[in-house]
Amino acid sequence: MHPAPSVIVFSSLSGLGFGLLFWLGLGLPSPTYWSGFVFFGIGYALAVGGLISSTFHLGHPERALLAFTQWRSSWLSREAVAAVATLTIMGLFAAGAVFFGAALWPLGWVGAALCVVTVFTTAMIYTQMRTVPRWRHWSTPALYVALSIAGGALLAGQWAAALPLLIVAAVLQGVNWLQGRDALARSGTTIDTATGLGHMGKVRQFEPPHTGTNYLLREFAFQVGRRHARILRIAALVLAYAIPVAAILLPFHPILAAAAVVSHLAGVLVSRWLFFAEAEHVVALYYGRHAA
Repeated sequence: MHPAPSVIVFSSLSGLGFGLLFWLGLGLPSPTYWSGFVFFGIGYALAVGGLISSTFHLGHPERALLAFTQWRSSWLSREAVAAVATLTIMGLFAAGAVFFGAALWPLGWVGAALCVVTVFTTAMIYTQMRTVPRWRHWSTPALYVALSIAGGALLAGQWAAALPLLIVAAVLQGVNWLQGRDALARSGTTIDTATGLGHMGKVRQFEPPHTGTNYLLREFAFQVGRRHARILRIAALVLAYAIPVAAILLPFHPILAAAAVVSHLAGVLVSRWLFFAEAEHVVALYYGRHAA
């Protein structure tokens, strides 16, 4: 699928922001007054900035409020509701810490749990899509949540927790890539089943549906070369996991800490680009983009 920059930025930044708010809600660390203003400000800037960037992918951004009305059936709507609930609860918790130096721990614990719920709902937007077999796997939400909490641990300075979390996230990243390699073939969806003509014999394309491109081809039949994908995967592993882990194992230094966060975010952006670029939408079967 076409890797839209707005969605990549949204899912990466908001995940990191909610990850930081998760640790702040648990009191790890527990900043107050000006230091609290800085920590919570960073968390909200990342979370809200990511959410705002997602609206740029909408055909009609002015209709974004309608997303809140379909929470019974839509994971996108559930994400919107969860995000607002999380930011509201954490806002009250942050106000107590920043303005009064008081940690209202029940609010913090609820807010931390809602941070995880919000990231999970974001992942489920993609996991529930039957049309993209690569995404329909338990490793998709697990990876989203693991990256969020691991990245948040780096930002919060919780390096003792960040080390095992990064390792877990790296393993989940590998599982997600491996299971996605032949997910379309395992799904049983082919041009035979897509056209409903398989009972008549083997279906093959006589000629393309049209001579030019269209929206479906641009958005759902994007392809990335295997060689480029391999290089990008290595870059994602090095940036998102190897460099931060190396920084954690070295003696602490503020520059190393900042480099670990920046490197991790860059690696997540690369892996998230691949997440969309390598996704094979079944609609591409009609255009001969996948073997029948």
